[in-house]
Amino acid sequence: MASRGSRGIDKNLLKVVNSAFQGFKAPENLTVSEWADRYRRLSSENSAEAGQWKTSRTPYLKEIMDAFTDDRIYSISVVASAQVGKTECLLNMLAYMIDQDPSSAMYVLPSLDNAEDFSKRRLMPMLRDTKVLKDKIETDRAKSGKNTILKKIYPGGMLTFAGSNSPVSLSSIPSRYIFGDEIDRWSRDAGGEGDPWKLLEARTSNFYNRKMVAVSTPTIKGHSPIATAFELGTQEYWCVKCPDCGEYHYIDFNSLRFEPKSKKVGGFTQYWVDKVDYACPECGCINSEYTMRHQPMKWIAKAPDAIKNGRRSFWINAFTSPWRSWKDIVREFLESKDDPEKLKTVYNTLLGQLWEERASVDEEEILSHAEEYEAELPDGVLCLTCGVDTQDDRLEYEVVGYGFHEENWGIEKGIIMGRPSEDETWTKLDGILNRVWHFADGKGLRISLTFVDSGGHYTQDVYERCAARINKRVFAIKGANKADTPYTAPPKKVDITRHGRTVGKAWLYMIGVDAGKEHIMSGLKVEKEGARRSHFPSNPERGYDSLFYSGLLSERMTYKNGRWRWEKLPGHERNEALDCRNYANAALKVLHPNLDDLKQKLEGLETKPENKKKPKLKKQRRRKSYDDFL
Repeated sequence: MASRGSRGIDKNLLKVVNSAFQGFKAPENLTVSEWADRYRRLSSENSAEAGQWKTSRTPYLKEIMDAFTDDRIYSISVVASAQVGKTECLLNMLAYMIDQDPSSAMYVLPSLDNAEDFSKRRLMPMLRDTKVLKDKIETDRAKSGKNTILKKIYPGGMLTFAGSNSPVSLSSIPSRYIFGDEIDRWSRDAGGEGDPWKLLEARTSNFYNRKMVAVSTPTIKGHSPIATAFELGTQEYWCVKCPDCGEYHYIDFNSLRFEPKSKKVGGFTQYWVDKVDYACPECGCINSEYTMRHQPMKWIAKAPDAIKNGRRSFWINAFTSPWRSWKDIVREFLESKDDPEKLKTVYNTLLGQLWEERASVDEEEILSHAEEYEAELPDGVLCLTCGVDTQDDRLEYEVVGYGFHEENWGIEKGIIMGRPSEDETWTKLDGILNRVWHFADGKGLRISLTFVDSGGHYTQDVYERCAARINKRVFAIKGANKADTPYTAPPKKVDITRHGRTVGKAWLYMIGVDAGKEHIMSGLKVEKEGARRSHFPSNPERGYDSLFYSGLLSERMTYKNGRWRWEKLPGHERNEALDCRNYANAALKVLHPNLDDLKQKLEGLETKPENKKKPKLKKQRRRKSYDDFL
């Protein structure tokens, strides 16, 4: 007979029950911020302030984190600039879930590569350094059994990492918790199956106590999923109390007052500010950054009734961050204000604002800014490259000159009629590549690097002709129009084939043409002389006519079917001018010349008297060019 205790309890059964609950810890009824203050450890490789988490360091995160433990809330959306702690906020929610209220969860990033990197670089250090988590998830791969980089098992549930571009990973596992990181950079269509966020929402439909958290820096107005999610929520802003009138306001860039200072150094403008103050929108009183950082602050909702729908949303920018001074933010703005690409990044990641696409470049406006060149090479040019587009019946080329800070000059745009398979066509191109282009004082430069498009019907001919001209630095390129393709990458060797037989090897560069086009268009908008300014000649013999400008401005970025893409504008059938400029710019990127060194060498070249007397007798000129020094 089984032994029993004084109250008739089967001791063997008691042993089984005790064994089953060994190590079990009842939930402590903590909020996320309370849990983080008690248990969370920041890892040294991911934090400048490693050690125990302190919510008091970032008080604006308290309400966001504690919304996760509010039974009324199922959806939390956070629009946040960089370096405000948004990722640590997500990690605190995730860690609390694993320790206090475990269930199935999914953490989604823009791509699977991002997910793997996040798991290894951010999650694993947290599991290692936060003891209550280390006890629940084995971090030693040799001992962890079923745990992988993208899947972590813990008592009561499993965490799965996924990429927004992988429909299988998004729709395969029901999940009570969904964490969406940088959702503005997600794929808009998960493998043809629709909006990734909607797919994830369907995964939570069986859970009455589901939680969906979306966090991202904002991107483009009208195309920002996180901004849309914010509008559906309580629309809360972190506001500071004015010490003069007592009103609370959200600090943004427009409420700052500063006196910028600048100095030209080597053709580039350096900016700084001695102090930045805050002007209250209500009373107009001016106060310092130090004063405002020590005023009472709180979240103020524009749409508080959204909480009835279970939605809270928050918006914070870098002016809130304890790690970024206002002077640094203003300086970064000043340094980026003339470059639309850089300015867009500042708007999104620092100012925490949506970017509004500016008007397209106007063809007539560029024509009106055309300049008459007094020499083949204008002053300021230090390096020449050439981009060549291949068509069935011709080669189109552009020679482009570059100076400091990407200031550039169109030198010559031309067309060489003839098939790319014919020797005569390439002999004519050699005339351009071998030519010495001269300044007004007779000094000269040759083309340093040439990129030739190998797409189309004459790929093998281009490979063969470029390989034969490698001593002239002529290389084949192939354009890739995917958004994630880098502008330039190291070249690879490809086979040259004839009649199915390999007859040689050629170097091939892959060019991210989409990135290049955006760079060209943003540069065309620069109006001030200097950095990134694009110059074009009015001299008719240079080839920069209305057809060139029509081709250069033949495409624009449009948002269609869930992604951004370049499309031809109506009435602009030819885009060779845009392609040639793109290839020439890519050649400069690969060349990466030391312009300071080139300037010194060019200034050191002597001009012979006879060349000054007879500048038209080009055959008698025997000067060194920039290319001679490489």
